[in-house]
Amino acid sequence: MIEARDSGSAEAAQSGRGQDFWPEDKPGRRLPRPKLLLAAAAALVAVIVAVVAVLLLTGGGEEGAAAKTAVPTAYTPDYLGEGFAQIAARTADSRAVTEGEAFGGKDLKTGKYAFTLAASKLANDCKSGTWGARLQGDLAKYQCSQLARAAYVSSDKKHVGQFVVLNMATEDGVKQILRDLDPATGAGWVTPLKAPGVPAFGQGFSAAYAKTYGHYAVITWVERAGGAQPASLNEMIDVSLVIENAADFLYGRLDLAAAGRAGQ
Repeated sequence: MIEARDSGSAEAAQSGRGQDFWPEDKPGRRLPRPKLLLAAAAALVAVIVAVVAVLLLTGGGEEGAAAKTAVPTAYTPDYLGEGFAQIAARTADSRAVTEGEAFGGKDLKTGKYAFTLAASKLANDCKSGTWGARLQGDLAKYQCSQLARAAYVSSDKKHVGQFVVLNMATEDGVKQILRDLDPATGAGWVTPLKAPGVPAFGQGFSAAYAKTYGHYAVITWVERAGGAQPASLNEMIDVSLVIENAADFLYGRLDLAAAGRAGQ
C-alpha cells in the first residue's frame, strides 16, 4: 500500500502516517503497478480541513522565495520499483538521458485532462535544481548524475504539473532520496520550474507522488494553478497520473537493457 500524508498536519508529522488517498493506477501501463486503497470519505474531509487550516495559518510571504523552497502538502512515496529490477543499477543502463527522451513527448493526455510542456531543463549538476543540505548531500553520496525537470500546463490553464527525474547510481540511492523528500524530514526538495503565464508553483495546496523506476527517481508534483484548494483529492490523483505519463521513456530504457542493448 502506498501512503499519502498531509505533510502540513502536525499530527501527521508526529506519527509519520497519514490518510491513504492514491487509488489503483489506471490502465495503460505495460507493467503491473502497486495497488492503492482509497480512504473513507470522512477521512478525506479531515485531511482537507487540516490542509486548509495550515494554509490559513502559514499565509503567503514573498512569492519568489516561497516557490524556491516549496514542498508538497501531501506526499506519497513508492519504494517498490516493481518491474524495473533489470535497471536497478546504472551499470545496466549507462547511456545518459537526453533532452529528446525526457522532453520529447510534449503533449500528455488522459481522459478529460490534456497538458502541454511549458518549460524544461536537463542538468548534470543535481544541486542546481534542488535545495536542502541533507538532500543535496545524499544526491552526491548516491551519485546523482542528471536532474531532468519539466513544467506542464493544462489546456484550460487550470492545472499545472512538475515532472522530475533523478538519475541515481542504484535503486538503493533512489529509495534514500525518496525518504529525504518526505517533507516531515526537512531534508529539502526539488525547486519547481517556472511555467510562463501561470503563477509560481507551490504557493498553496499541492500533491506529489514519487516512484522508484530502477535507478531513476521519478516525481510528479501537481496543483491547481495558483495553488487553489482542489475540489477533492481525486482531482489531484487524476492530474498526477497524467503527468506521470512523461516517464514512459524509461520503459524504453528497460526494454533496451532486457535486450542487452542498454548502451544504444
